Amino acid sequence: MPRQDRHRSRKQALQLLYQREVTGVSVERILADGTYSDEDGEPDEFCRLLATGVEEHIEEIDSVLGEVSEHWTVARMPLVDRNILRVATYELMHLDDVPSSVAINEAVELAKVYGGDDSSKFVNGVLGKIAESARGGE
Repeated sequence: MPRQDRHRSRKQALQLLYQREVTGVSVERILADGTYSDEDGEPDEFCRLLATGVEEHIEEIDSVLGEVSEHWTVARMPLVDRNILRVATYELMHLDDVPSSVAINEAVELAKVYGGDDSSKFVNGVLGKIAESARGGE
């Protein structure tokens, strides 16, 4: 899958997870009900894998995020940052075909667009620690 397509998939997964957290409705239900729409089109297979993968492994992912993010609980993280971190952490922990550098860079780029002023630095630091722990720094 071309880089641009995967970037779009990650953006859409972020949007789905954001909607899930705000509404309390599962990703599958959001997709089935047709309440999700994006100008880039329908979510593809990679987007669905990311969003449902995060949802299925959210306790494990949040536990890891809580361990590595100094002075921040997962609940205290800004909503967008939290879900960007969840997507990338899922990739680092469960998708061996995605290089660590790609997962981290994509998350940082999403944080620059959708996060706050310091989001990209925060995301980069947290994911660097997770990559080191999960993949030995690959």
